[in-house]
Amino acid sequence: MYLRLILFLLPYFIFAQKSEKPNIVVIMVDDMGFSDIGCYGGEIPTPNIDKLAKNGLRFKQFYNTGRCCPTRASLLTGQYPHKVGIGLMAEDPEKPDAMHWGTHGYQGFLNRNCVTLAEVLKTNGYHTYMTGKWHVGMNEKEKWPLQRGFDHYYGILAGATSYLKPQGGRGLWLDNTKMAAPEDPNYYTTDAFTDYGLKFIKEQKDENPFFLYLAYNAPHWPLQAKAEDIEKFKNLYAVGWDEIRKNRLGRQIEMGLIDKNWGFSERDSRVRAWKNLSVAEQDAVAYRMAVYAAQVYAVDYNVGKVLDYLETSGKLDNTMIIFLADNGACAENYDELGSKDASLINDPDFSGAVSYGIGWANASNTPFFEYKVKPYEGGIATPMIVHYPKHIKNTGKFTNEIGHLIDLMPTLVEVSGAKYPLTFHGESSIYPMAGKSLLPILNGGKPNKREYLFWEHQDYCAVRKGDYKAIKKIKDIEWQLFDLKNDRTERNNIASENGNLVKEMEAKWHEWALENNVFPKRME
Repeated sequence: MYLRLILFLLPYFIFAQKSEKPNIVVIMVDDMGFSDIGCYGGEIPTPNIDKLAKNGLRFKQFYNTGRCCPTRASLLTGQYPHKVGIGLMAEDPEKPDAMHWGTHGYQGFLNRNCVTLAEVLKTNGYHTYMTGKWHVGMNEKEKWPLQRGFDHYYGILAGATSYLKPQGGRGLWLDNTKMAAPEDPNYYTTDAFTDYGLKFIKEQKDENPFFLYLAYNAPHWPLQAKAEDIEKFKNLYAVGWDEIRKNRLGRQIEMGLIDKNWGFSERDSRVRAWKNLSVAEQDAVAYRMAVYAAQVYAVDYNVGKVLDYLETSGKLDNTMIIFLADNGACAENYDELGSKDASLINDPDFSGAVSYGIGWANASNTPFFEYKVKPYEGGIATPMIVHYPKHIKNTGKFTNEIGHLIDLMPTLVEVSGAKYPLTFHGESSIYPMAGKSLLPILNGGKPNKREYLFWEHQDYCAVRKGDYKAIKKIKDIEWQLFDLKNDRTERNNIASENGNLVKEMEAKWHEWALENNVFPKRME
């Protein structure tokens, strides 16, 4: 009798085992500000990303590392970026010696004392696919995606490219093969990265779970978008950055994302009030923002393609989807009205920094100040959405719990049932996981305890303990200290009243820096 019962129930046990291994899709956008998408206060229509939020959980306080390549290193490995070799920049095909100096923390590619998400998930039966921007090493084949655990790859190994015609050192790769520049006049990277990701999944021959890392280069410079998408936004930004910032903050307060008592950061001192620009200047820079908005809009309808496929194929309920950005809005080397000549916008042969300018970057990061690179909230706070309805207690809500990129590895290890290795391929001992699983937060339980988070990039240092964050440059004597519970816009430096706390946080930062290869910073 018991044998018959076991045989009868066996298919259900097998199904239950299978359902415990969800498909996983991680979607990362590039250089997008905290408030650009609708569900974080933006006016750019993003109905598909908003759908993820409606049926998922949004984080108010989720952190990246403040820049493209260190963030990708952290996301892929679950480690702080210096620990795995990318404390500053990754290898660049056009600048082979730029900003990485041969020291362990700054070699410019992932070392072999870490494992990637793909390498870990693959050991538990996952198919592993990646499309988009790699940017964690490219000068030798051993550093490419297929050599770091991915079954298939389509995208750019470098940090930026033309959306319309990727070519040269910033060109496209399919698996381990360099591709010719696309000749299709309708080619667009955001579409192609999505289409190849779905192609890899559809060509899968079995029912094993898959992991897709979809790393868009949008909306990173250069400003390049489809004419029909730009048309939707051509009149939207004539009101100017001051009005856009005010309206975004109002929506953020109304939705409960931002505390109205914080206020928001003052307009960047390098940027004039919109009313003080000439009409010609207003028209020119409003167009730049329209192109940027079109880039974000294209990401959204491509996220829609992924959701449509998962839904029609019956895979959506058993897929965990994570959406986030690699850093805050970008104001690098920009001026008030945007860098480079406007004639370069939508030039398919240009892949450089034609941008939307400091004024719009300031608006993108509403309500925060500062930008990509610096560890103020404007540089390191990201929209973060997890869509996995059957495992999320409070769908459609925000959580105020704190998370960091290093938490994705333990989260995906736990949800997939994979085992994190002590050694890999018999080659190297592997660093233990540095983060904490986010599953207790998703399930509405008590989060895993964590006392500190740390940052360093381009000599900017930061440490967070509870609600307090201390910031300085390495060579500065004085730290700034902010109470993020009451002042997340970092307007009031309270270091002078909290000297003992600052000393404690400084000591912890130096301890972390020594353990994580922040020093030495360069070969002498």
